[in-house]
Amino acid sequence: MPETISPHQLTFDPDLIRRYDKSGPRYTSYPTAVQFHAGFTEADYRAWAQRSNETPRPLSLYFHLPFCDTVCFYCACNKVVTKDRQRASPYLGRLHREIAMQGQLFDHSRTVEQLHWGGGTPTFISHEEMRELMTVTREHFRLRDDDLGEYGIEVDPREIRPETLAQLRRLGFNRLSMGVQDFEPAVQKAVNRLQSEAETFAVLTQARALGFRSINMDLIYGLPFQTVETFARTLEKIINAGPDRLSVFNYAHLPEMFKPQRRIRAEDLPAPQEKLNILQLTIERLTRAGYVYIGMDHFARPDDELAVAQRHGTLYRNFQGYSTHAECDLVAMGMTAIGMVGDCYSQNLKTQEDYQAAIDAGRLPVMRGITLDADDKLRRAIITQLICHFALDLKTVEREHGIRFADYFAAELADLQAMQQDGLLELDEASIRVRPAGKLLIRNVCMVFDRYLRHKQEQRFSKVI
Repeated sequence: MPETISPHQLTFDPDLIRRYDKSGPRYTSYPTAVQFHAGFTEADYRAWAQRSNETPRPLSLYFHLPFCDTVCFYCACNKVVTKDRQRASPYLGRLHREIAMQGQLFDHSRTVEQLHWGGGTPTFISHEEMRELMTVTREHFRLRDDDLGEYGIEVDPREIRPETLAQLRRLGFNRLSMGVQDFEPAVQKAVNRLQSEAETFAVLTQARALGFRSINMDLIYGLPFQTVETFARTLEKIINAGPDRLSVFNYAHLPEMFKPQRRIRAEDLPAPQEKLNILQLTIERLTRAGYVYIGMDHFARPDDELAVAQRHGTLYRNFQGYSTHAECDLVAMGMTAIGMVGDCYSQNLKTQEDYQAAIDAGRLPVMRGITLDADDKLRRAIITQLICHFALDLKTVEREHGIRFADYFAAELADLQAMQQDGLLELDEASIRVRPAGKLLIRNVCMVFDRYLRHKQEQRFSKVI
């Protein structure tokens, strides 16, 4: 009998990590956004949206609110940095019109089970603008009237005004994610994100009192001036506060791609070994505190919905990260937003000017996308299962996709043999099971099944660790 491996069991093997630490996708989609192309048009998207009504699934809505008051130097998001709060108004007017255009494409009986405001800083906009955005959304989509949906928002504690959280709760939000990154003054100064512990934990306390069901905090390791000792202090404060989830991201220094990162000096970054030590410390402290490892950068309390979904085999991954709603079509709105409807992915235009011009012309602002073929869907299913559950039943794949696994994936299985010898996984005729020492390297395992990587197309990704 094969050894039973807990989905949450994790082993930190520094030698293994060093050997496998190379660049690779984060697999919030497969194919990844690198494969999206301009040959996919607004007409293609409209066709897929209409087709999705034939076998209607629930909907997930994503809204990109790109405005930030100040720039965090580590940030690689698509954003508009401005002190002028009025700049949001023209954008929101166009977003309302996109909501109306998108709403016409989808049967109104389809319930919105998941909704997310991301950024940028969604709380940059005024309370009145928040209310209006949700009112317009409700006019064109069927939002839930109870509190059972997964309605989340990203917040910057520095942007929380009196009554902001109460307002968000009244609008229907029941999940909240806040950026922290690091509490050390030297680190905050180096990345231009000055944020006190008091204002951060005040948001956590108030959100709990208001009944937000799941609260996430984001941390980043690998930032300037971080050491094991300094990051331990931040971790201790976070653990004492006890958020439901934690995302601990690896900082990828790519100043040639992301202009704000040019303000970070490479010589101030922790050395690779120190960065690895910080990661090891983080894993040890969080697991000792009772958090379970979900995958990639994510940890959660055992009773959190993500941990429960993983135990039940229903965890999913999309452009917002890990999710409990695998059955939804994702309708994404706003500049640069990426959606998934039917068997296609689509991405909106990336600049505020181009986005608004498309809306003014009466067009959906689709910039590029991709229609998935049978091979894409097969590999997506495999990668999703591995990255969410660290295991794959080969017979299920064969039955659902009409293939013989050993024949179809002969080259991939040969590559997995080497990973098996290194202790990353167990492989037999019935299954692939990622071992505790391989879970931090799950991106490497998934990359084996990435057809586009096998074709060696020029791509830029962050390091897996």
